[in-house]
Amino acid sequence: MKRKRRFEKEKIHRGIYILPNIFTSLNLFCGFYAIIASIEKNFSAAAIAIIIGVMFDMLDGKIARATNTTSKFGIEYDSLADLISFGLAPGVMMYLWALKPLGRLGWLAAFLYMACGTLRLARFNTQVGSVSSDYFSGLPIPASAGMNATTILFFHRFNIIGYENPVLILVMLYFLSFLMVSTIKYNSFKKPELFKRMNFNVLVAAILLLIFIAAQPSIALFLFGVAYICSGLASTVRYHTKQRHKRLETHKSDEHGTNSI
Repeated sequence: MKRKRRFEKEKIHRGIYILPNIFTSLNLFCGFYAIIASIEKNFSAAAIAIIIGVMFDMLDGKIARATNTTSKFGIEYDSLADLISFGLAPGVMMYLWALKPLGRLGWLAAFLYMACGTLRLARFNTQVGSVSSDYFSGLPIPASAGMNATTILFFHRFNIIGYENPVLILVMLYFLSFLMVSTIKYNSFKKPELFKRMNFNVLVAAILLLIFIAAQPSIALFLFGVAYICSGLASTVRYHTKQRHKRLETHKSDEHGTNSI
């Protein structure tokens, strides 16, 4: 009887253990489908697949933490899936959508994006458990992939053709590549205090945002992506400004002390 119960417990645990990896597999499927859709020049479908992949990527980590099934295998599998879905798939998508007219310059930019995404994932894996999870060091690769995807949807919403603006997309891809390997801090939204502090007005604002997303998804998601990217840049500028003010105050106090002597 005891052996049967133990077997049933182990069976349940294995089922829960597999659950987050199923969501990782769905993320991987979305990335593969995005590549196929891009080759077939169905770029809107490819962009939507990448955005859905971002959602699955968010869910697999949360489910693993909620069910206490985080493992080294899951971390490695998640990184490999992210490399395909948020590194290779967006690179291929943006090259075929806008950068192909630039020839070698275009595919090299797509390769650089994928390479920087790979470096970003490798650095993240080495920092797990040793740095605070409140912030990301550098732009997360899912956010970067989401920015590429929402850009395509935004352009299609206003009937702007990608290959007619290759230089603009090239600059954006280089910029995103730099942000991923930078040390600019981006909020991970994992602080429980962020949700504890919410009041009724915040709830109303969240509902209005959801309505905006439902009414104009391509515009709303693009603006959210731009806002998130700018948030990291703004916090970095604010931090360096504070540090400069502190140094000036310290210098002034030192000078005052020297003059009084």
